[in-house]
Amino acid sequence: MQKHHRILLLVSTGVFMSTMDSSMVNVALPTLMKIFSSSLAVTEWVVLIYLLTITVTLLFWGNLSTKTGQGRLYGWGILLFVAGSLSCSLAGSIEFLIGSRFCQAIGASMMMAMGPALINSTYPKAQLGQGLGMVGVATSLGLMSGPAVGGLLLRWSHWRFIFLVTVPIGLLVYLRFRRILSSVDGSVLPARPNAGGRFDVTGGILYASAVALSVLLLTHTGGSCRSPARGDWLSYFFFAVPILWLFFIIYESKKERSLLPVHLFRNRFYAMAMLSAMLSFVVLFFVLLLMPFYLSSVRGYPQDRVGFFMMAMPLCVFFVAPLAGRLHDKIGARIVASIGLGGCFVSLLLLTGITVGSSPVFIVFTLALLGFGQAMFLAPNSAAALAGVAHDDSGVTSSLLATSRNMGMLLGTALAGYIFARMYRELTGGMDIKDFSPAQTGQFMQALRQTFVAGSFIAAMAALSSWLRGSPCRVETD
Repeated sequence: MQKHHRILLLVSTGVFMSTMDSSMVNVALPTLMKIFSSSLAVTEWVVLIYLLTITVTLLFWGNLSTKTGQGRLYGWGILLFVAGSLSCSLAGSIEFLIGSRFCQAIGASMMMAMGPALINSTYPKAQLGQGLGMVGVATSLGLMSGPAVGGLLLRWSHWRFIFLVTVPIGLLVYLRFRRILSSVDGSVLPARPNAGGRFDVTGGILYASAVALSVLLLTHTGGSCRSPARGDWLSYFFFAVPILWLFFIIYESKKERSLLPVHLFRNRFYAMAMLSAMLSFVVLFFVLLLMPFYLSSVRGYPQDRVGFFMMAMPLCVFFVAPLAGRLHDKIGARIVASIGLGGCFVSLLLLTGITVGSSPVFIVFTLALLGFGQAMFLAPNSAAALAGVAHDDSGVTSSLLATSRNMGMLLGTALAGYIFARMYRELTGGMDIKDFSPAQTGQFMQALRQTFVAGSFIAAMAALSSWLRGSPCRVETD
C-alpha cells in the first residue's frame, strides 16, 4: 500500500471514531437528560463542552505542529481521545461526564487539526479533492453508524457503552500506525522558517474568552429564572462579547506571528470558504440537536428507531462525497459547493412545515437532502482552501477548516438550543423541555418549526457566501 493511501486510512479512521462518538452522543441526549435529571441547558453541555474545547484549541495545534510535527500531534490525539472516552464511560454525574468530554475533546481536536494537513502533505495535488472526498466517506460512515449503534446500545445495553465502543478502536489504530506517523514528521514536512517564534498567548486567551462567552450567552440568556441581577449581568455580556471579538481581530492583525493568520483572510476566496464552512455546520446541528427530541418525545419512537431515522443523512453522504470530490477536481469548488448548500437550504425550508403527523418518508427525505447538501459542499470546499495556500500554511489552514466546522457545530448547538428552549418556555408558561408531556405537543411543534425557520435563513446565508467566493487565487505567505 502506498504511503498516501496509508495516511488516508489513518486519517479516515480517526474521523470515523470522532464522528461516530459525536452522533451517538446526540442521539443519547434525551436519555442522559432523564438519567441525570438535568435540564436541556445543562445536558446539552455534554455536546457543547466537546465542541467548545475543539473550537478553542484547533488553532493552537495548527501553530504547534510547526514545532512538534503533524504526525506526532495526531498520535497524541488518538491516545487522549481514548483516555477521555474511557473516563466518560465511568461518569457518575452529569458534571463528571462533561469534564470527561473535555479530555476527550482535546484528543479529537488534535486529530481534526492535523488530519486534512496530513492528506494535503502526502496526496498528489491532482487527486487532493478525491482524497478529501474519501475522508468525507469516513465521516459519513461514522455519522451513519453512530445513531444506529448508539440507539441499539441505549435500548438493549447501557448508555456507558456508547463511550466504550471507541476505546479498543483507538488503541488498535495507534499501535498500527505510530511508525508511519513518525516517518511523516521525519521525511515530508519541513519546518517553517519562523517556527521558533513564541506562541501567541495573549491572542489565545482573547480567542478562548470570546468563544466561551459567546456560547455562555447563547445557552443561558433564555434561562427560566430571570432575576433583575441576572438581567444586568446578561446586558454586560451583550456588550462585552462583540467588543472582545473586535479587540481580538484588531490585536491579531497587528501581530507579526499571530494565532489567527489574518493575511490569509485578505483573500476573498479563502475567507468565504471558511465562512461558508462554519455556516454549513450551524445548519447541520440545528437538525442534529432537535430531531432526536422530536422523534423520541413527540413521535414516541424507541432509541434504535431514532438512530435509523438519523442515518438518512450520513447514508446519503456516503454515496455523494466521492462524487463531490471528483467534481471539484474537474470544475472547481464554487459551483459544486454552492449547489450543496442550496440543497441544505431546501431541506431546512421543508422542515419548517414538519407536523406531528409527518410521514416517515418525508422525514427521511429531508434528512437525506441535508446529507446530500453537506456531502456536495464539504470536500470541494476543503480541497479548494488547502490547494490555494503555500505548503507552510497547510497546517494552519487545516486547523482553520476544522475550527470553522467546529465553530459551526458549537454555534448551531447553542443557537438552536437557545431558540427552541426560549420559544418552548414562552409557549408553555415557563416549562423546560425535560418536563415535556403529550399535553405540550402543540407548543413543542410550534417552537420546533420556528427554530427551523431561523435555520433556513442561516442556510440561505451559507449558500450566498459560498457563491460569493469568486475564482480561486493562491494566497502567498507574508
